[in-house]
Amino acid sequence: QVQLVESGGDSVQSGESLRLSCVASAYTYGAYFMGWFRQAPGKEREGVASYDTDGTTIYADSVKGRFTISKDTAKNTLYLQMNSLKPEDTGTYYCAANPHLKRFADCYSDTWTDCLNRWGQGTQVTVSS
Repeated sequence: QVQLVESGGDSVQSGESLRLSCVASAYTYGAYFMGWFRQAPGKEREGVASYDTDGTTIYADSVKGRFTISKDTAKNTLYLQMNSLKPEDTGTYYCAANPHLKRFADCYSDTWTDCLNRWGQGTQVTVSS
């Protein structure tokens, strides 16, 4: 079973940067469709970015041009580089995976946020103005 452990959350000022990391325990890490979600207080969880096994990425409109998702297969680690942070980026960030899904194209849904079903415990990001 996949275990996902996030780290890198912190409290920062508006305009600063953070890099989140997610270490996956399963050796078949490289074959998973993965992504990052976030949840702000009082709001529903929303998809931030996804990373397909061929390197294709998808971003929420709110983070395009500021966030970059990437993966280091050798380290079994998924990253989320967050630049030009804004107070509205505040929330708990969750790493997600689907160990039974190699490609987003094979998912039953055409919405990538429907295609992930394993979650980490989350890491807190707080951005102050």
